[in-house]
Amino acid sequence: MVRRYPTLAHMVAVSVATLLSSVALATAQEVSGELGSPGATTTIPGNQLPAPEPAFGGDIKNDALESKAWWAPRIVPPKEAPNVLLIITDDSGFGVPSTFGGVIPTPTLDQVANEGLRYTNIHSTALCSPTRAALITGRNHHSAGFGVISEQSTGFPGYNSIIAEDKATIGRILLDNGYATSWFGKDHNTPAFAASSVGPFDQWPRGLGFEYFYGFVGGDANQWQPNLFRNTTQIYPFEGKKDWNLITGMADDAIDYLTRLNQTMPDKPFFVKYAPGATHAPHHPTEEWVKKIHDMHLFDEGYEKLRAQIFENQKRLGVIPEDTQLEAWPKDVLKPWDELTPEAQKLFIKQVEIFAAYAAYSDHEIGRIIQSIEDMGKLDNTLVIYINGDNGTSAEGGPLGTPNEVAFFNGVNEMPVDVQMKWYDVWGTEQTYNHMSAGWSWAFDTPFTWFKQNASKLGGIRQNMAVSWPAKIKDKGGHRDQFTHVIDVVPTILEVAGIPAPEVVDGINQAPIEGTSFAYTFADDAEKTPSRHTTQYFEMMGQWALYHEGWLLSTKVNRAPWEAFGAANPDPLNNQVLELYDLTKDYSQSQDIAAAHPDKVKEMKKLFIEEAKKYQVFPLDASVAARIVAPRPNITAGRTEFVYTHPMVGLPQGDSPALLNSSYTMTADIEIPEGGAEGMILTSGGRFAGYGFYLLKGKPVFLWNLIDLKRVKWEGPDVLSPGQHTIEFDFKYDGLGVGTLAYNNMSGLGRGGTGTLSVDGKVVATEKLERTLPMILQWDESFDIGSDTLTGVNDADYQPPFPLTAKLNKLTLKVDRPQLTEADIKKLDTAQATAVDGSPIKHVQPGPQ
Repeated sequence: MVRRYPTLAHMVAVSVATLLSSVALATAQEVSGELGSPGATTTIPGNQLPAPEPAFGGDIKNDALESKAWWAPRIVPPKEAPNVLLIITDDSGFGVPSTFGGVIPTPTLDQVANEGLRYTNIHSTALCSPTRAALITGRNHHSAGFGVISEQSTGFPGYNSIIAEDKATIGRILLDNGYATSWFGKDHNTPAFAASSVGPFDQWPRGLGFEYFYGFVGGDANQWQPNLFRNTTQIYPFEGKKDWNLITGMADDAIDYLTRLNQTMPDKPFFVKYAPGATHAPHHPTEEWVKKIHDMHLFDEGYEKLRAQIFENQKRLGVIPEDTQLEAWPKDVLKPWDELTPEAQKLFIKQVEIFAAYAAYSDHEIGRIIQSIEDMGKLDNTLVIYINGDNGTSAEGGPLGTPNEVAFFNGVNEMPVDVQMKWYDVWGTEQTYNHMSAGWSWAFDTPFTWFKQNASKLGGIRQNMAVSWPAKIKDKGGHRDQFTHVIDVVPTILEVAGIPAPEVVDGINQAPIEGTSFAYTFADDAEKTPSRHTTQYFEMMGQWALYHEGWLLSTKVNRAPWEAFGAANPDPLNNQVLELYDLTKDYSQSQDIAAAHPDKVKEMKKLFIEEAKKYQVFPLDASVAARIVAPRPNITAGRTEFVYTHPMVGLPQGDSPALLNSSYTMTADIEIPEGGAEGMILTSGGRFAGYGFYLLKGKPVFLWNLIDLKRVKWEGPDVLSPGQHTIEFDFKYDGLGVGTLAYNNMSGLGRGGTGTLSVDGKVVATEKLERTLPMILQWDESFDIGSDTLTGVNDADYQPPFPLTAKLNKLTLKVDRPQLTEADIKKLDTAQATAVDGSPIKHVQPGPQ
């Protein structure tokens, strides 16, 4: 797209931006060629995007022969503006990469650090999409609407998962200043309730200023068969390719994109956001990388020995101070290695080897992209920002790990080892949605404690990063320990590019950038330069902290990440134990000195409240799982009946009719051809949780896949004869439903019910479910009519796409959601929820202390 810009008379000079302490990059308007000619280019002031229409500079007479044509100059960034490759990995803590003392080989990150700078004091928000919203907007995650992940969004400005129009992303700013902008991999910033193929697309990467998108929408993805999009169209490049994997697939696509751009417009700078799914669950490396890691025997001595080894490596590399303290192993949270059974040790080693292979594999593929940029001769003027992790290492596999992360989100967070061993030989393949024991996660956050989700602990929020820019950064291999945060990335990129943050975008006045540029740290002598980012709040699901000039006030951890169910603390601002740390003397946040400094605690809490008010943090909410099933304004909101008359696939979970914790009726009016029929009528979810309504060898079937632990099937005894038939599945739910959540109680969820399958008005099968899924189906699988995309709900019955060979005349879905009575409300205090495996979903979110 070609934009028109002001004539020279309408343009104003912009201020000089400091790149390094010794180098200034002038950003006054730069014009090349003769204005009005097709080849003319110009920079713009950048305060208003898109820039105002220029006055026509030619001459118009009655006929073209006497008139003079005039073309608006093409927009370009300032002459010395670099290409930018912004990389962020997933769920990877401080002690994961070899670059910062880990045992997992990450030679690409090593290379970037050796050619540039190592950063050891950069922070995340403690959770995926909140960090990513902050990263691309330069604003705090609550300011950007992402106080939590989109799947937990609620109707408050800081939590609605909508990036407002007054917070233009780095993609949009650079696009309107002449960059080619693209986004590869994970998009966890499109609201879950606005992710369907019919839009709206304003919150998709394309709508946020990224011209090209290749990746998946949501928090996680099966890397073998992902819910993959090119721009806004779902694609299936893995079909018919047994060994295809997204980690390589997206690297291939990124290299192809950059090559096409280089061959077409070699002088056009690029901005690439590269966000692989690694190392978020499911951990899906290729067999080649699994073997490489297994042969290294990195983890045979257990997670405590691993932690000690990483700690010593970190001190040797100088990425942590020599006097850093390593806290004792948390025996009350995680069982010591020598207390595990041999079978558990064997399983846990398999789990972590798959995780490590995934991390190493991803780093290798990132290296291919950097190599392609070097092969183009463009690496010298490319700013590479490689951030290890969007939060600490994930412990959402629980203490025992899991072959199916969807089980965790449905309350099954400690699947017995002997049950898990069923998947031992296929761990990490398409047969698992796997996660590892939290013992490894604790070790991978060394020298800090706790995990992803824990915003009050450095193990949840302290990341590391390497930055290279061969043309400008000369302190190769240097270390930088200035306090930084992901909100600092946007102002850094703008500063080095010589582009100001816009004041107005699309007529909307822009909110100020909230981050602080760290471009000052690029100077050769900046290692000891004081931090310019002096105050930063943290908050995630009721756990909070405040950093200010070396001090850290934080709430005591009262919930492990796998303890996501139960009643929430009703007053997380005040009913918390507060801890105080002096990080200038206590690098690992191990010495609580709150009792010795009560006035400092009060001062810091007051400052947190001020920051929270400023950045839309209130109202604080300590609930976790309960927010997953909270109502949202998706395209099904307020509807109880849905009618379909044509096959349709790819409707995401957040935009499809929700059946959990409800009664429902599915009625299919179909016509069977001569010779019989089979195929999928309706399905939602997949191999790891979901349901299917289908014809199997001519017989009607309804099946519930309960997190791949159990499948319950209703099947008609007879093959349907040719002609018209009405098949109906009716389910009567026994529980009180999601209404109990309004009373801080989850007992209405996951209850049982009775399902009845009928053919032409005659009941052919009845089955009672003792328990149902309380929370989610498989997030990265869709609601499909007429066939099944990605994975199936029962491999023993069929393989996708399993198209319906009968004619579908009409499919009607009616949902009857329970309503609470006064008597129900009185009973809530004593009720308790249970998971699908029968275990109680315990009260694990402590109330006031």
